[in-house]
Amino acid sequence: MSESAAIIKKREYIKAIIFNILAISCVYLIPAISHNFGVPIYLFEPMRIMIILSLAHTRKENTYILAATLPIVSFLLSGHPIFPKMLVISAELIVNVWFFLFLDKFLKIKFLNMFLAIALSKALYYFILFILIQINLYDKPLHSTPFINQLIVTVVLSAYTAIFLKQGYKKQVGS
Repeated sequence: MSESAAIIKKREYIKAIIFNILAISCVYLIPAISHNFGVPIYLFEPMRIMIILSLAHTRKENTYILAATLPIVSFLLSGHPIFPKMLVISAELIVNVWFFLFLDKFLKIKFLNMFLAIALSKALYYFILFILIQINLYDKPLHSTPFINQLIVTVVLSAYTAIFLKQGYKKQVGS
């Protein structure tokens, strides 16, 4: 029995590594794709998409690692987002995952849990950016992504979460 448990653990580890390579590659390529095709893909929150996909397809520990590191990788590879915003995005993504897992202990409506988790993490993001602007550590506009884009991404990711995590959630993420 322990041999099969070891095989399952090894599979999960390999799956997480492959997913992380794909996520980092995606984040790495977004600026080039956006530039070459003139489509601002970053407006559809590719890091958040990777985090939610990770939450659905790998373990929660892996998702936390990606949430913390994807903005850092993007900053190191492309210089975007700028340093203060990179830190705020990392915090926002970590809080997004935490809020979802926290809410999921009390509410069993996956769509609502993810919708609220994204909304609450975005509120925190804008609050921190506002403070950074007030103390002159960030000189960009508070709001640059159109609200409709954010709403579409939030609804789509919440629906994906509701559909995908409806069954087998404890096995995938909650262990």
